[in-house]
Amino acid sequence: MIPVCTPDEMAAVDAASPEPLDVLVDRAGAAVARAALDELGGGYGRRVAVLVGKGSNGADGRVAAERLGRRGVRTSVVDASSAPKRLPHRGAHAVDLVVDAAYGTGLGRPFEAPSVNAPVLAVDLPSGLDGLTGEVMGRPLAAKRTVTFAAIKPGLLFGGGPELAGRVEVVDLGLDMSGAAAHLLEDTDIAVLLPNRPTDAHKWQSACWVVAGSPGMEGAAGLAASAALRAGSGYVRLSVPGGLLGSDEPVVADEVVHLPIGLELLLEEEEQERFASMVVGPGIGTADEVADGVRQLVASPGPPTVVDGDGLTALADCRVDESARPLVLTPHDGEYLRLTGRPPGPDRMAAARSLAADTGAVTLLKGPTTVVAAPDGRVLLTAAGDARLATAGTGDVLSGIIGAFLARGVSPLEAAATAAHVHGRLATAPGLKELPSTGVVAGDLSARLVSVLAGLSVDGIDLADQTKGVC
Repeated sequence: MIPVCTPDEMAAVDAASPEPLDVLVDRAGAAVARAALDELGGGYGRRVAVLVGKGSNGADGRVAAERLGRRGVRTSVVDASSAPKRLPHRGAHAVDLVVDAAYGTGLGRPFEAPSVNAPVLAVDLPSGLDGLTGEVMGRPLAAKRTVTFAAIKPGLLFGGGPELAGRVEVVDLGLDMSGAAAHLLEDTDIAVLLPNRPTDAHKWQSACWVVAGSPGMEGAAGLAASAALRAGSGYVRLSVPGGLLGSDEPVVADEVVHLPIGLELLLEEEEQERFASMVVGPGIGTADEVADGVRQLVASPGPPTVVDGDGLTALADCRVDESARPLVLTPHDGEYLRLTGRPPGPDRMAAARSLAADTGAVTLLKGPTTVVAAPDGRVLLTAAGDARLATAGTGDVLSGIIGAFLARGVSPLEAAATAAHVHGRLATAPGLKELPSTGVVAGDLSARLVSVLAGLSVDGIDLADQTKGVC
């Protein structure tokens, strides 16, 4: 996992470092120079313009310029405060690369960058990008690559950050990042956080009860239940309030049950004890009887429960902080507004943390970068997906994956975050047949789950363990 730190948090880390500032600047400048040489494909005879300001970013840029000069790169250092409207500003020679070291996370005003015709390498983050929210201030340069230090800044993940930053490289400067409360998941984290199914497993150890769908909304039920099965639930019960799956719908669960419209069966504690997790809400509708049933369910003891879709609407006027079971709430921005009375705003990490603290529930705030926050302030993020997942029904697939991971014994924070990462990889996993840029529907996704999990080494066979004790 990669640490994620706000500008204020990074300032505190820098201040606590036993290393002198000039040592840190030298390390940062050296890393920028290495990245520049990599982008240039060599040094001798290349031309680089380094745009610098007065702060630490400018200092990093000056060190990088000096080091590049030693490698035969013709460098020009340009003061950002008096830069021309276009680079290069003198002579007829075009530059091969522009290093944007003008301003870092401390910039509080718009920055109008000069026009360039060369690729851009940004230092820490593109100048003019808010390091906390990713809001664009002025006219920043769009970078091909960004070298950031010690931790990813949230602004690189939200708002205009992903588009402006290009490929992000995190460089270790030797700072102590052990206190970071937020981390970005990588592919290699998934198999570590998601334990293999035990060799003596039986189906009820990871059973998941999916309560989803309603007359006319059966598709949501099928999507959630199918995803729960393929993500590793040993047994899935699908209950459809007020109806059953239509004859033209595939029966994807091990058991399909009709529920009274008021969800009375859910409140039978002996029934719930048979399941390791529950998923409640996709497509169940907003009838008063259903909403009452969801609220009663949340207030009763039971297994860890994912509340999604219409289930979140039912909780809009409910004291979720009095829940008697572990909860995972999965709002998109509109559902967040209904739950809190306010939009998430540009600081999405703060928004997710606020809802988690207020409700006592793990909160998964959906978006291009998904934020998963625990009530104690810990945050896990994933940016594994892309716009192909922005289509109806994909959230139902996500809720089923979370339910499966909860049933496998993963904690609510890590189950929600790993599920969001796996969900993103359904569109972007290397090695799978590439999905088209348009026309993807949620029903395309569950069939890819097994391959994605295998590619992430989930439930992999350890051959060394298999041969232990064999003579």
